[in-house]
Amino acid sequence: MTFQRVLVSGVACYKHSLTAEYTEDSEWTPFDVLSKLVKEWEASALLPETVTKNTKQVVIRSGSVLGRDGGAMKQMLRPFWLGLGGTLGSGRQPFPWIHVSDLAGIIAHALAPPAATPSPSPQVFNGVAPTLNTNLEFTKELGRVLRRPTIFPVPGFVMNTVMGSERAVVLMQGQKVLPKRTQEAGFEYKYPDLNSALKEIVGT
Repeated sequence: MTFQRVLVSGVACYKHSLTAEYTEDSEWTPFDVLSKLVKEWEASALLPETVTKNTKQVVIRSGSVLGRDGGAMKQMLRPFWLGLGGTLGSGRQPFPWIHVSDLAGIIAHALAPPAATPSPSPQVFNGVAPTLNTNLEFTKELGRVLRRPTIFPVPGFVMNTVMGSERAVVLMQGQKVLPKRTQEAGFEYKYPDLNSALKEIVGT
């Protein structure tokens, strides 16, 4: 009998960049508090060799999860509905995201029994949408879907004050993350682009 074990971590392991693109094969080393947490979280879940012989290990590195009932969207929707939404900082920073239904789908897909003997090393999947977007693109699309203006940018120092610098960096900086292995494994996205994802979330 073969068992499956799935661990969800985050794309914060990949270094912030406006140009670099990361796949599951990209090498990385911890560079800040969040990337160190990802490293420690993934390391703590490694199974002993005696167990890996019949256990499929999967790590899903998730982007910002978008859904109706919580997470980042719950905090964002109120100011956008009031017409007070805007870009965070310059808006040029990449915004790796995924709809909550697709994240659940990737987890279910990963739990499928392996066709061969499980690898002793975890199989990594990037849990992000296949489209690359910036914070500006996300902001403008959410404004279009809600039919609200997006003319009030939020300066970086405000985000640092409200959220703390360690949490604000997730939204003020970002990475271009591609789900290369996720797509190669045959997973089909229900919400592959911002328009379809945001319309489902806000109910339009």
